[in-house]
Amino acid sequence: MIHHLVRWLIVSVSIFGMSHWLSAGELRPRRLRCEYLVDPLGIDVINPRLSWELQSSERGQRQTAYQVLVASTPEKLAADEGDLWDSGRVESNETIHVEYQGKPLGSRMRCHWKVRAWDKDQQSSAWSQPAFWTMGLMDPSDWQAKWMGEKQVSTDEKQPHGCNSPWLRKTFHLDGTPRRATVYVSSIGYHELYVNGRKVGDDVLSPAVSDYNHRVLYVTHDVTNLLHEGENCIALWLGRGWAAWPLYRVPRCPLGIAQLEIEAADAAARVIATDSTWRIHRSPVTTIGPFRYGDYGGERYDATAELAGWNTVGVDDSSWPAATVYNSGLPQLQAQLVQPNRKIETIRPIAVLQVKPGVYRVDMGRNFNGWVEVGLHASRGQKIELDYSERANEPRSFGQHDEYICSGDGDVFCSRFNYRTFRWLTITGVEEPPVPNDIRGWMIHTDYSRQTDFECSNELLNRIYQTVVWTYRCLSLGGYVVDCSHRERLGYGAEGQATMECGAFNSDAAAMFTKWLADWRDVQNLSNGRLSNTAPNYAGGGGPMWGAIVVTLPWQCYQHYGDRRVLQENYSAMQKWLAWIESQSKNDVITVYDETQYGYIGDWVSALEIDPPKKRGDIPHRARQFFNNCYWVYVLEMAGDIAQTIGKEEDAEGYRRKAEAVRNAVHREFFDPEGRAYGLPEQTYLAVPLLVDLPPKELRGDLFDRLANNILHKWKGHISSGVLGTYLQLKLLTQNQRSDLIFTMANQREYPGWGYMLDQGATTIWEYWDGRKSRNHTSFLSIGSWFIEGLAGIQSDSAAPGFKQIVIRPAIVGDLTFARAKYHSIHGPIESHWRLDGGNLTLNVSIPPNTTAMVFLPTRNATGVQESGQPVAEAKGVRLFRTVDCRWAVFRVESGRYQFHTPYGDL
Repeated sequence: MIHHLVRWLIVSVSIFGMSHWLSAGELRPRRLRCEYLVDPLGIDVINPRLSWELQSSERGQRQTAYQVLVASTPEKLAADEGDLWDSGRVESNETIHVEYQGKPLGSRMRCHWKVRAWDKDQQSSAWSQPAFWTMGLMDPSDWQAKWMGEKQVSTDEKQPHGCNSPWLRKTFHLDGTPRRATVYVSSIGYHELYVNGRKVGDDVLSPAVSDYNHRVLYVTHDVTNLLHEGENCIALWLGRGWAAWPLYRVPRCPLGIAQLEIEAADAAARVIATDSTWRIHRSPVTTIGPFRYGDYGGERYDATAELAGWNTVGVDDSSWPAATVYNSGLPQLQAQLVQPNRKIETIRPIAVLQVKPGVYRVDMGRNFNGWVEVGLHASRGQKIELDYSERANEPRSFGQHDEYICSGDGDVFCSRFNYRTFRWLTITGVEEPPVPNDIRGWMIHTDYSRQTDFECSNELLNRIYQTVVWTYRCLSLGGYVVDCSHRERLGYGAEGQATMECGAFNSDAAAMFTKWLADWRDVQNLSNGRLSNTAPNYAGGGGPMWGAIVVTLPWQCYQHYGDRRVLQENYSAMQKWLAWIESQSKNDVITVYDETQYGYIGDWVSALEIDPPKKRGDIPHRARQFFNNCYWVYVLEMAGDIAQTIGKEEDAEGYRRKAEAVRNAVHREFFDPEGRAYGLPEQTYLAVPLLVDLPPKELRGDLFDRLANNILHKWKGHISSGVLGTYLQLKLLTQNQRSDLIFTMANQREYPGWGYMLDQGATTIWEYWDGRKSRNHTSFLSIGSWFIEGLAGIQSDSAAPGFKQIVIRPAIVGDLTFARAKYHSIHGPIESHWRLDGGNLTLNVSIPPNTTAMVFLPTRNATGVQESGQPVAEAKGVRLFRTVDCRWAVFRVESGRYQFHTPYGDL
């Protein structure tokens, strides 16, 4: 530690001088990002946004100004020469979404950047560590490459079974070692890219999924170190993936495109692009199954068809036919601005049991989404079958099946262009038992980072939290969030809305959300504004409010990340969708415009459909209609806030007037004075109208009491709501400081509830409260944000989004003796840790530099509070702001670490 400090001191003094080092130690920019990503390659944003965090150990430290340098080379940046952009000193405390304003950026440009900040005393920090981004191919004319693949002779719109995953390759000669080499690559379906036999990058199932009717995403790689003087080989292995989806107007088997751009030592440029000179060959991988709802097929790997070195110069490809080039009817290419899928976590089996001779059952210990690699022992030509299940008592779930034809020599199977959701693997046909050490699984998802740690004194709540977060990771693969990753793999609007805060609090999801919103814009019907129930997939059932995600998700991005551009980019889609919804209304009430079973869904998969058992049609249309109309009010109010935020005051006023008109109409239409309820006298239909301020003020107290009574007495402390109903009910209770009711519902082990799932052996959250159908699902993940913003009390202040101003309001409920959370916001890490010890409460808080917080401390005596062992009135950076109901003291605190201490027993 001392050695590192001395080395840092020497370097700092030698570069900046002693006086500069002394001031730089107080405030340090770090964690530089461009468009939410770390050092992204090949972006296509004309004016990318730059963000950084600040680090300081001093209370009240903040940024008063900044300077950004962007240079075309690392050398110029090191010399403090911003030849692309020198912002100069900018008087601003902004550290996020600072828009590049330098020289125009064009294709292939390399941009190296750094930032420094001036602190509260006008002292300059040292420059940050350098970061960079590169520009992609900005214009369609930059692409010399052509789409290519196998010749497809069938015009049948039904997905052909047995689609091969072909190899494509090209060799070329280089006269010397290149100075730089960049490849831009994409596929309709999935691909793996190889240069001289080595796989490029550690991404898998690439690229991220998009709507192939509109766009396909390309990925950029730096392959300079993989090329050499002499003969070289570039190769693609294509996999079917979503190319098979019946609603995409593209060929049903995979296509690929790649453009390798080489800069020689003398700066001469050369392009190796996919075209008719590339050769194609069938690989050992052939698909099984149709790749559609309920059966996303599998892979058949014939190890007897392997060709060693197929992707190297050593293979003679003269007998390989030329690849087929496709020139028309193909989607636009766009840079992938979301983290790739990667193998994130290794999972080892906990048991291997013999079912009968030649059949073995592998228990991986937990349900997960991804791949399994397994060593297989059988004679050459022997067929091994692999079946995957999330239930212990069934061999296969939702058609998840693979086959392997053994070579008889060191056989190992692992999926390549598909994935599985399972806990149990059944292996049939082996001649020797599988060896546990030869089996390993990989959790795969979009490679965002974990943003939050949480723990409390209640072990059941800890398990629920961990299971919810694990499930969300399972279901966020391919740059969007699916309902389940085995049966449907569809990005539903309802589930996306219900889980967006869970995702935002527990993962670095900003880039994924931004990408997914582009998918929603793609699936919108531009002639009438209607949205598909899913994106980017155009399928699945739903209701009127499934499309509300184009309003709610941008707003959530603004709240969590302070992102104003995401509101602007999606505003037109919001307007069109809201206009379509209004067209489905009469007298300010949305009509039941679709009478089919899955065409007008309300609160999906609530316990009301299960106990006693009911069919979907048994939930009254009127209750579903009421729910959707309440949500319409919710979304209209949000649209008004969005319009005001982006400076569209007239629109804002119009949306708010409409919200009030709908609110009044829905109350008149659905309120039953005799029953004192709307729709049904159940949790969803009591909570949602309260959330959207539907009932007159004189009715609110009674409705809230009835909601509490329904939870505590009718349902004996259990939750009964469905996907959106649970999300909205938890939101209402959190906002109204009734986490005691949420704690009661969460702290149950009997049906229905999260604890019931876990006690039944669940390692991922189920679709239905009773476990029917999918057992790895987004339905009830919305509680994942409550642990952070409810129990730990870390909340964003809507007056200063992106956690620029923070609220710390912990919920001390039930039998909890402590709760702690650390959330890494876009401005830096926020910590809240409270503990009860006898009759005393201790609250530890950490607020990142350049932000402030309102800390709510439960106490009857604000002046008796201590901070770090001294009276709070004497504490630096703390000011009593107000008291609330003689129960809360609200302190305004500057950045830094604080420890509050107060008696608690009298509360």
